[in-house]
Amino acid sequence: VQLQASGGGVVQAGGSLRLSCAASESIFSMGWYRQAPGKQRELVASITSGGTTNYGDSVKGRFTISRDNGKNTVYLQMASLRLEDTAVYYCVAARYTDITLPVNRKWGQGTQVTVSS
Repeated sequence: VQLQASGGGVVQAGGSLRLSCAASESIFSMGWYRQAPGKQRELVASITSGGTTNYGDSVKGRFTISRDNGKNTVYLQMASLRLEDTAVYYCVAARYTDITLPVNRKWGQGTQVTVSS
């Protein structure tokens, strides 16, 4: 599977940004991880083809993940962005398992999100 992510950039604190990631084929689970400098990679959000979602604690209530199964595309709407949301965001997909499990995951190239003060 090939993943094509887009939508990163620079935004002011409190602002919004939307990331997109298109897969080359139908995928069971898709979502986003992020990694900030000097920190471990962490789950941002995931969604299954059936619409079950999972969010990292630090983004709950601010970020919304959705997907268009017809387009094999997942979206991450980020609102109320904070300085600490600055990171490289990675689109992740898994054909048969959830991306929250550390098996059989496909990682896309990262996209930088920078939140400025």
